[in-house]
Amino acid sequence: MTEQQGGRRRGPVVHVDPIGADLELEPGETIIEGAWRLGYHWPTVCYGQARCTVCHVEVLRGAEHLTPADDEEQDALEHQLPGAHRRDLTRLRLACRARATGDVAVRKNGVRPGQALPASQSVHVVNEPRN
Repeated sequence: MTEQQGGRRRGPVVHVDPIGADLELEPGETIIEGAWRLGYHWPTVCYGQARCTVCHVEVLRGAEHLTPADDEEQDALEHQLPGAHRRDLTRLRLACRARATGDVAVRKNGVRPGQALPASQSVHVVNEPRN
């Protein structure tokens, strides 16, 4: 969960390979929201709508520290993810939906540093209902 670090509590940390980035998430923040807030480019096409599955990650450690996949995320992984029938979906999550409650390690190619958002700007994915 959270630990004391230099007198302040820290949120869960998502370690992202192969870039080696450590993303400290804010309460209720998804993996992709934390990455964007911290200035990382994260591959996506639908920007948090659980439609494109481009943001998917392979969970390497700490799967028990991720919130359970909702029906929309599970449906996207099963029906939108290329090659889903040949993959172990129990190790895959969408970064636009997964929230961490403890430390987690994931693999996602294409993540790269960018520019962090000013503290006054918050990033929150708005999940629009599917038709």
